[in-house]
Amino acid sequence: MNMHIFPNSAELGQAAAEVAALALRAAIAQRGHARFLAPAGGSQIEFLTALVMRQDVDWSKTELFHLDEYIGLPSTHPASFRNYLLTRLILPAGIPTYHLLEGEADAAKVCREVGAALNAAPIDIAFVGIGENGHLAFNDPPADFETEAPYFVAQLDEACRRQQVGEGWFPTLDAVPKQAITISVRQILKARKILCTVPDARKAQAVKNCLTGEISPRAPASALRRHSDVTVLLDKDSAALLPCT
Repeated sequence: MNMHIFPNSAELGQAAAEVAALALRAAIAQRGHARFLAPAGGSQIEFLTALVMRQDVDWSKTELFHLDEYIGLPSTHPASFRNYLLTRLILPAGIPTYHLLEGEADAAKVCREVGAALNAAPIDIAFVGIGENGHLAFNDPPADFETEAPYFVAQLDEACRRQQVGEGWFPTLDAVPKQAITISVRQILKARKILCTVPDARKAQAVKNCLTGEISPRAPASALRRHSDVTVLLDKDSAALLPCT
């Protein structure tokens, strides 16, 4: 695992965009296109903003899959990850091919259809973060490290739902959906490369647990340490509890 710590979230976002752009360009050069997993959430905004502004990625040769989506939430809702990715990445970059998880459709059918598209060819790079409870996508603890399903319906724990309120996506805990479609841990680990971008002091305990503790379903993002090509980018606040800081 390659880990780098930056003085602030702005520098972290720029560095993440550089790593991401390099991986996308390499995939396009080698295979003529790049397939990638894209994250959503407040912690990823600076990274995605910096990535979209880059002029060195041929977005016409990219294909996007996203990590998760709330069940029952309309795409017009500010917290919808479809809305997030469309407005912050897909439309600004001009990505022609993308596979969105329709949270208002039949969840089992969405899992099957998007999962089949995802498994049609390898993913070149997965962009991910780490939640306050250590979640990876919406794999809350204790995460299922064994399922081979590309996507499945997950029950969201209270810590995860409180994070969404704290970030301002929902006004109250009761307003946060209790279920979501999420990509599985094993599916993320099938990507050729993984870039994990984690800013903010509120993630510090999760970062410590997942990067230095036992690899365990109780710390879902700890599974990233099983992958052979992972880059983790932190800022000084998210890295504050690590032994090296």
